[in-house]
Amino acid sequence: MRQSLSTLSIETAGEGFTDITAAVERTIAESGLDTGLCLVFALHTSCSLTVNENADPRVLQDLTTYMRALVPHHGVSPLGGEGTWHPYRHNDEGPDDMPSHIRTALTATSLTLSFQAGRLVLGTWQAIYLWEHRRAGQRRRIRLHLIGEAGG
Repeated sequence: MRQSLSTLSIETAGEGFTDITAAVERTIAESGLDTGLCLVFALHTSCSLTVNENADPRVLQDLTTYMRALVPHHGVSPLGGEGTWHPYRHNDEGPDDMPSHIRTALTATSLTLSFQAGRLVLGTWQAIYLWEHRRAGQRRRIRLHLIGEAGG
């Protein structure tokens, strides 16, 4: 068994999804490993990672709409819908700071994926996305930890 560690630098356009599948697969290919596991970890608290559909862009649009409804930017109200809105207290980096942290807590900051023959094992319509929760574009660091065996 061999291991490989690397870091991807990903530029996001702001709130939404950035497909990082090709960058992860490139890193696997460059590692010289053939079969193993790839841990993908976001080194941030205001973005997350997801495996989701890559064929119909409406899926990603609907996920964004759902998350905006679940975690609004301007504050929170009782889940029953009755009562007053309460603004978030934590806003050190702007009004989208706390909602971004909540969205990250509700999703995932790491994924563990198999690879075989130097390629990710994904379903036909699956891709790996960095899900940016901040409104403005960001530079994100994604750590990859590969554990596997070289081809032979």
